[in-house]
Amino acid sequence: MQSAIVSNRLILGVVAFGASFGLGLVFSWDLKNAFLTGIITIFSTYLAALFIDKRRRASEMLVLDSLHRRIKELEGLKSRIVAEVNQLESHHSLLYQESNKLQNQIVERRNQRDSLNRELSSYVTEKKQLEAQISQLHNEIQELEKAKLEHNNSLSAINAEKRRLELSCSVSKAEINQLNNQLCELLQQRQDLESNITLLERLKPQLEEKLYEMRLQVQELEAANQQQNQLLIDKKLETENIELNLNSLKAEVAEQQNQIQQLQSQISLLQDERDHLQSQVWELLQQIENLDSNKVLEKNQEEDVDVFPFADLLDTVNDIDESNILEGLSSEWTNFLAQISDSEIQALKAMIEDENPHSVIKKIAEANITMPNLLIDSINEKANNTIGELIIDPNAATPEIYPEYQSDVKRAIATYKNIN
Repeated sequence: MQSAIVSNRLILGVVAFGASFGLGLVFSWDLKNAFLTGIITIFSTYLAALFIDKRRRASEMLVLDSLHRRIKELEGLKSRIVAEVNQLESHHSLLYQESNKLQNQIVERRNQRDSLNRELSSYVTEKKQLEAQISQLHNEIQELEKAKLEHNNSLSAINAEKRRLELSCSVSKAEINQLNNQLCELLQQRQDLESNITLLERLKPQLEEKLYEMRLQVQELEAANQQQNQLLIDKKLETENIELNLNSLKAEVAEQQNQIQQLQSQISLLQDERDHLQSQVWELLQQIENLDSNKVLEKNQEEDVDVFPFADLLDTVNDIDESNILEGLSSEWTNFLAQISDSEIQALKAMIEDENPHSVIKKIAEANITMPNLLIDSINEKANNTIGELIIDPNAATPEIYPEYQSDVKRAIATYKNIN
């Protein structure tokens, strides 16, 4: 092996020397230079050969290492294959046993198949019978569906009837509620009527007497009505004169009020002087305690006369106030106030102050053992006799004073309170 390598190297050196020497002679025709060039070429060739040899050996070593690794892998693979072959042999034995079992099972399944075929033949006959029954059931189901449709139609009709009955029931309930309300109102009216009947039974003898008197009065009133018609014309003329007099009286009243204010201021001054005099009197009394009793009595009598010199003046002022109040009303209204009673004044006050005075007037009438209508008729009668006209509307549902007389009635009530 080494001799072949050496011979190869010699051949390579000779070839390199010959080539470089020949080329050197061709280009320069100098033997020394050609010889040196050949020698240098030999050394460079050998160096290149050594380098290439090392590279080749390194690559061979790499290949050997890879081959060793491959061999080891193949040996491991061989061991695994041997193990798998052993497993396959054991598995083959198991499969052989299972195949025997399967053959036995196949024989059994064939026997079962034969029995199943026999059973299927019986099942086919049963199937035909069941199909016949199913057809019958389908027919029955169709009949039931028809009956169901009929029932649904009847149910819808029943529901419509139910809604109609519910509506009628709600309407009847509303009517019943209205009837209950009306019944309560009727019961209340019945109680009022019963109370009125009891009052009427109590007042029946009085009413009969008053009815007789009223008949006589009606006859008298019919006769007096003609006279009053004539008097109305005269009264219209009188009212014009009275209006003129009222204007003058109002001016006089204003003057009197000014005088009253002046008098009241004078009275206040006099009262202050009286208080001052009283204080002086008490001082004098303390000073004369040591004097004789007779002199003290005489002086006390004189001082009593001096202490109260204004009593008459106060009485005159009160008389002036009452006269001024009465001057605010006409003579007809003053006559009307003189004739009416306390219960009638209370009834007029209720009509002025309350929006629904019926209950108050009823209580006033019951307290005086009479009826509200009779109380109102009595007031109208007295107003007709004094004023010449009715002041309460007899046709109204609730007692009501005519609007043109409300201010006069208010003044009359205030005057009545001040007088009493």
